Amino acid sequence: MAVKYCGCCHSDLSIAEGTFPAPTPIVLGHEASGIVDAVGAGVDHLRPGDPVVLTPAPPCGTCYWCVRGEASSCVNSLDIVTNQLGDGQTGLTRGDEKVYRGVGLGAFAEYVLTYATGAVKIDAEVPLEVACVVGCAVQTGVGSVLNTAQVVEGATVLVMGLGAIGLSVVQGARLASAARIIVSDPVGQRREVAGALGATDFIDPTHEDVIERAQSLTGGIGVDYAFECAGRGDLISTGFLATRNHGTIVCVGAPPITDNIVLAPAALFVMSEKRLMGTLLGGCNSLREIPRLIGLYQAGRLDLEALITARRPLEEINEAMADLSASRGVRTVLEIGA
Repeated sequence: MAVKYCGCCHSDLSIAEGTFPAPTPIVLGHEASGIVDAVGAGVDHLRPGDPVVLTPAPPCGTCYWCVRGEASSCVNSLDIVTNQLGDGQTGLTRGDEKVYRGVGLGAFAEYVLTYATGAVKIDAEVPLEVACVVGCAVQTGVGSVLNTAQVVEGATVLVMGLGAIGLSVVQGARLASAARIIVSDPVGQRREVAGALGATDFIDPTHEDVIERAQSLTGGIGVDYAFECAGRGDLISTGFLATRNHGTIVCVGAPPITDNIVLAPAALFVMSEKRLMGTLLGGCNSLREIPRLIGLYQAGRLDLEALITARRPLEEINEAMADLSASRGVRTVLEIGA
């Protein structure tokens, strides 16, 4: 596939900074859109010239998890961790040296090789520079609400961390008809964007206690659902304490490999009957979710443009990573083959 656009995701930054250990040399990038350049033998649902969104977790359709409707746990999702294909190959070399596929894809490049189910055709009228964010941020955020947590109508929701994924969680909560969407982030600009996307209450965690504020906004009961979207283990504990008995805490962000989850005392967790859930790519089957999310965008019910606050050529990838590290803006999209 010829890559046209690729978003800069925090997972790419974590590998670049060493927060997530990964083999090198490696090509990063996994939130991409582009045009099919060529297809392999037996591939008849895609043709050269088709506009597509890539997914870092393409379902095989036949493994233990896929046949149980758990496509985000497909054996192919291991590629995200190993940074190579299931057979140990990557399709990339530098001389005789293997080059790894960052987060299972390696899309900060002009071309990528992916599974037949790894490229999902979209309507040609949808701008590829916008559609790329569906590949990771939007699938993960909206999916964590609709698929993983299955938020019910009228619920109270707390979202901690308002990057592209957190803002997608906000939109997912709005789509689920949550009654109250409480957001927490130290960056005022991101809180403002969240308000435009449906958030109802706002917390600056540098000046307010997130747990006390969440409890206060819910009459001392606690929220029904808490989503940790910043990739911090300590915020998972915060979400646990901000959630009501029998509530749900969803770990959406990817914490550093050295972070731990502390739920003390253990007896409190048992007796409160709370649910602690992880999610990978929002529990999505990308073959279903990417068309659904694109359809919601086309219907005006999902705002993708609001997530994109900068566009840069590939040559400015270092500046894009610096913006991400400093929490400037939300999502930077790199123009690669445009």
